[in-house]
Amino acid sequence: MESSIDLHGIPHDEAILEVEDFLLKTSIEIGGTVSVITGNSYRLQNRIKEEILDPYDFKYYIPTNNLGVIKVVHEEV
Repeated sequence: MESSIDLHGIPHDEAILEVEDFLLKTSIEIGGTVSVITGNSYRLQNRIKEEILDPYDFKYYIPTNNLGVIKVVHEEV
């Protein structure tokens, strides 16, 4: 199953909190892949990677055909 969160227009500090909450909930309840839509904000992408994805040991990648999305892959439970 794939779900997504779109961060367009959300201030970075608020976006960090929303992504953390969304990823933790989906990893427990849903599994599958989450698309974190950041647009072309490399600063926001780096914050998400450094503050959420790496500390929680989430598996993720940025598709070469869409650099404005981080794909977070949850193990199915």
